[in-house]
Amino acid sequence: MSAYGVGHLHEVTMGPGIVEYLERIDATLEPFGGKFIVHGAKAEVKEGDFRGDLIVIEFPDLDRAREWYDSAAYQAIIPLRADNSVGDIFLLDGVDGDHVATDVLAT
Repeated sequence: MSAYGVGHLHEVTMGPGIVEYLERIDATLEPFGGKFIVHGAKAEVKEGDFRGDLIVIEFPDLDRAREWYDSAAYQAIIPLRADNSVGDIFLLDGVDGDHVATDVLAT
């Protein structure tokens, strides 16, 4: 089952640090099968108050997502993002293709 690395960045200071982060992140994803599926698109907010940028990276499974995040290559560039942005970063499992909303009631 696919898993996702998600970043909700509320504030980003665009400068050399973020540019370097963007130039280096793709190489960190490749060994773990990670690929961007949402990256900085502006949200069309229908309800609530969403600010910032949303980034979603898909991985083959949660183990691969964890391995990517914990990898030396990614750990080396985290300060480039963290020192130049404010936000939340998390990993989570996706759902199977036959998932329906009521499945969450069984857990």
